Amino acid sequence: MKGLGKMITQVERYLAYRRSLGYVLREEGRLLLDFARYADRVGHRGALTLVLALRWARLPTGVDPAYWARRLQVLRCLAKHLALFEPKTVIPPHRMLGRAFVRKVPHIYTAGELAQLLRAARRLPPSGSLRPHTYCTLFGLMACTGMRLGETVRLGVADVDLEAGIITVRHSKLHEARILPLHHSAREQLLRYHRKRQADFPHAKTFFVSLRGTGLAVKTVEIDFHRLTADWKGRGSRPRPRLTDLRHTFSCQVLLKWSRHQHDLDHDLLLLMHYLGHSKIRHTYWYLTGVPELLRQAAAPFESHLPGSPE
Repeated sequence: MKGLGKMITQVERYLAYRRSLGYVLREEGRLLLDFARYADRVGHRGALTLVLALRWARLPTGVDPAYWARRLQVLRCLAKHLALFEPKTVIPPHRMLGRAFVRKVPHIYTAGELAQLLRAARRLPPSGSLRPHTYCTLFGLMACTGMRLGETVRLGVADVDLEAGIITVRHSKLHEARILPLHHSAREQLLRYHRKRQADFPHAKTFFVSLRGTGLAVKTVEIDFHRLTADWKGRGSRPRPRLTDLRHTFSCQVLLKWSRHQHDLDHDLLLLMHYLGHSKIRHTYWYLTGVPELLRQAAAPFESHLPGSPE
């Protein structure tokens, strides 16, 4: 692109602009910088071309084709921006490499598995330290609220109102705060953890802390979770369960409970949407899976009308 410099410069300008609007762009930013370095490394000059986009998108080998599609989708956003300054820029056609996001069946935890996970967390070393209490409480909070891992580890001390039993999520995916009321059992567990953390780290700024009294890193928690579940087998489309599957499990359990009590699901799904921090109901549907219990509950009203069914 004549006059616009190397691709790395253009991408950095684009990311700076998007982030000035409030977008975080963690994964997208990493991918775009990788693309820029690739383009400059192969000596590309001039407008972004379809050939260059496809070559970079399909660089990884042995991956799900949907990952190629996601990489190309990231470039579409960049290309739309660059086309404002360079008319020769080619915007990759939508879904040229297929769907970028193909829903995979999540692992829906059973009550026994959740108990097993919490027991394993309580045995984390060092013995007698705050660490096992931190992980047990963190996993438990994710399971009973459906909070994202990033939201949970970024909770500030002031965000957890233990007297009122309310959590304020300020650092959400959409940068919109939301309030989550807690069950009394969750409040009691958080209160116990709060007392232990205050005794060890009275000046900690985050609610969940590391052994040094600092906030937990998402990657660290994910690594420790994988160690705790190393011998587990996933029941969904993936070989092993994930932490985000706790969010799927929460959503399904809430819907099952409402269905049993014959709630107005059309109305209550809107409540679930806001509780999970979604802006669109279709994002909430992503977390609803047809587990056997829910399907049986849904089929019951129809079965009562079958021939031979008891009145």
